[in-house]
Amino acid sequence: MSWQVNTWVELTTITDSNSSLVATGNVDKAAIFNSEGTSVWASSPGFTVCAVPRFREFQDEPARASNLVAPAEIKAVVASFADTSDVKKVQSEGFHIATEKFFTLKSDERSLYGKKGKEGVVAVKTKQAILVAHYPETVQPGAAATTVENLGDYLIGVGY
Repeated sequence: MSWQVNTWVELTTITDSNSSLVATGNVDKAAIFNSEGTSVWASSPGFTVCAVPRFREFQDEPARASNLVAPAEIKAVVASFADTSDVKKVQSEGFHIATEKFFTLKSDERSLYGKKGKEGVVAVKTKQAILVAHYPETVQPGAAATTVENLGDYLIGVGY
């Protein structure tokens, strides 16, 4: 299935509110990856996933780098889902999304929640995809988590 940007709005529809993930207001940017984190299926404007060499070009430009998700960052998210140790590496070290370090609030085989100040990230793994969503400091973490988890449930229900 092709997950082009115009398809992003249709496929991220939350059936009970009939709105896209970002349009709920509980998330300001998001991306969807395959379950291995090796392919970006779609991303919202302002949340770009780029190759490492291109990522390095923007490291000295914080405004631009803060919207880029490096491949190593999503691989760390994928690794957190597979980690079955008592204290996961991501719990003791945190993780990075778009060059920002987030402290881990929750990490299990399905979900990864992180926080930096009042903003945060919610990542949810489905059968075939990983949703990564950022919420701004004006949104309550529980509202963002519920929105992303509900979309994860919906995608699992339709086979993704």
